[in-house]
Amino acid sequence: MNDRVTPPMHALPDGEAEIALVLHLPWEDVAALGQEAGRLAARMQRPVTLDETVSHRLRSARSAAHAKPPTTQPAAVTASASVSSLPARPPAEQARQAIDRINGNAGHESA
Repeated sequence: MNDRVTPPMHALPDGEAEIALVLHLPWEDVAALGQEAGRLAARMQRPVTLDETVSHRLRSARSAAHAKPPTTQPAAVTASASVSSLPARPPAEQARQAIDRINGNAGHESA
């Protein structure tokens, strides 16, 4: 059952690399990325994509991991726990609430 293929990697002119991935994320994580994209766009004073937001978050996590002494809890566990700490809900409800958070309507929930 190992039908997965290693995605192609491309060298970019600025010295970075580009790799295309498909991720399956819970709606809470998508909502958190949307919120982070909003903060990043405000800080950079321009629109940003979710791809750019994920790249920025990975770079930040990497630099933070090098700057801090090792902890008893792995950084990946800490990051996922902070994003997905909401109780389980039906997928349709998760999607609606995630979209509301992205659109800034989280406080205006309807029945």
